[in-house]
Amino acid sequence: MISIFKGLQDENRLRIFHLITKQQLCVCEIETILELSQSNASRHLAKLKEAGLIEGKKDGQWIHYKVSEAFKRDHKLLLRYLLEQFDRTPLFLKDQKRLDTYLKGPYTCQMTTKDKTVVLDYIEENLEGKVE
Repeated sequence: MISIFKGLQDENRLRIFHLITKQQLCVCEIETILELSQSNASRHLAKLKEAGLIEGKKDGQWIHYKVSEAFKRDHKLLLRYLLEQFDRTPLFLKDQKRLDTYLKGPYTCQMTTKDKTVVLDYIEENLEGKVE
């Protein structure tokens, strides 16, 4: 239990975990949507994985992250609580809108890796119902 709370004690890890509860994502997508550096996103993903909160599935040179099946099975109440809080907290609502905008676009993790700036511009230009 301690490792779970240590894994969630950082705001950026909570933001990453929130996105992963909504959609399987690779590092480049997470760093783009949350505007984090690649090293920062990777470090936080490693801590979430180490805590048993997420797991990764390799697909070529990319790893797609999702909520760990064991975490979903063993910590249903905590997961439900987190999801409820994510859905009512402005920061996470803003991240959700950025994720939704990204997912509506034509971009893949391969494209995001090649030109992150184009994807960031797309998100900013197409962000609907901006939450400040």
